[in-house]
Amino acid sequence: MKISERELAKRVEEALFSCLERVPFLKIKDIEQERGQKAAKPDLLIILEGPEGSRTFMAEVKKTGQPRVAREAVNQLLSLSQAFPQALPVFIAPYISPTAAEICEKAGVGYIDLSGNCRLCFQEVYIEKTGNPNIFSEKRDLRSLYSPKAENVLRVLLLAPGKAWKIQELAEEAGVSVGLVAKVKSLLVNREWLSEANGLAIAEPEKLLSEWAKNYNFRKNLVRDYYSLKSIPEIEVELAKLCQKEKLTYALTSFSGAARLAPAVRYQRVFAYMEETEKDIAGLLNLKEVSSGANVSLLTPYDEGVFYGSQVIDDVRIASTIQIYLDLKTYRGRGEEAADILLEQVIRKKWQREKITTK
Repeated sequence: MKISERELAKRVEEALFSCLERVPFLKIKDIEQERGQKAAKPDLLIILEGPEGSRTFMAEVKKTGQPRVAREAVNQLLSLSQAFPQALPVFIAPYISPTAAEICEKAGVGYIDLSGNCRLCFQEVYIEKTGNPNIFSEKRDLRSLYSPKAENVLRVLLLAPGKAWKIQELAEEAGVSVGLVAKVKSLLVNREWLSEANGLAIAEPEKLLSEWAKNYNFRKNLVRDYYSLKSIPEIEVELAKLCQKEKLTYALTSFSGAARLAPAVRYQRVFAYMEETEKDIAGLLNLKEVSSGANVSLLTPYDEGVFYGSQVIDDVRIASTIQIYLDLKTYRGRGEEAADILLEQVIRKKWQREKITTK
């Protein structure tokens, strides 16, 4: 949801009144917008009137409350404290995430967002409201970061978290343009999930994977369900042999892939990505297409990136741990439980080996 400058100013005033409504002895006397040289003044000076006289807030107002932007606003407010030593610093944005709120709190800066969250602490007053969702959900931002081509960049970063990439190198590895990598970089930097110390390296892999899973849909793939009289292991081995013989790209995923990485995962259906082909794979495997009671699901991928990072275990190719996790996490039934097992037993251990700290 985009918000204009005029609408932003109006909503800021409404948010201030909402935040202070539970403190009847405080009234907003005046709101002064920044005039003149920006470096010398905050965006807003808010004067409150109370029993003990007036109190001034100086506020930085941003169109996004992403952690990087919050940190920049906090630094700006702290530097302005020399010019306005009696003013209380406050960060204002459409939505301030828990991470951004923590940045403000640690710096002694108050915050107010237009989604109903706030924290102000001065004299005998303490106001805190948390837990309200982002009513300005940045859908365009999410669509950009989790589009099929952008996801290819995320796969590369998450599967090699200890590596620092140059932009050109990352673009070539992901098979996308340099411009797209730059866009993904900007979105991740705003979240403070990317390190730029010696190149581009993921700094918060679990936070990225968690948000990706929330914006991922297993049904983006074309799924066809079948039934076979053969056992699950027999079907998987025959599928692998057939694809090798016909030189077809494939990879087991979901429960089929996870069970080869984390033995605690139990399952009763084969899940496999298959590249598009005119060959009758189902017929060659004696599979019968069904609308219910399936024990085989063949997936035509929404993007070839699902095959990136695949590996062979016991002569059978499986998708990457990241792709398997995504497919499990959004699959109804026991999928989420199996995804958590995979994260705990395999993915986190790999990140730890590569000296990535999860939070």
